Amino acid sequence: MPTSRPRHLVTETDDLAAALDEAARLWPGLSRGQLVVRLALEGHRAAMAERRHRREKRLATLRRHRGALTGSYGAGYLEESRAEWPA
Repeated sequence: MPTSRPRHLVTETDDLAAALDEAARLWPGLSRGQLVVRLALEGHRAAMAERRHRREKRLATLRRHRGALTGSYGAGYLEESRAEWPA
């Protein structure tokens, strides 16, 4: 089918063949090429979900530790430190 979109050539290795065989059980009726596309899109969704999970985990850690050093530095500490810096 004519297209202006890039095409990609993928060699079916043993690992990819096993993944495609399993995918064919999940999505019967799709061609091997369609299964490659489906797996790529599912992999992308999974990667983005993992990325969101890691971000939420980092934010939760920051929230849990926020304020832990409150009171560690006295009043005027920042101004005093800056006054010591060379101009």
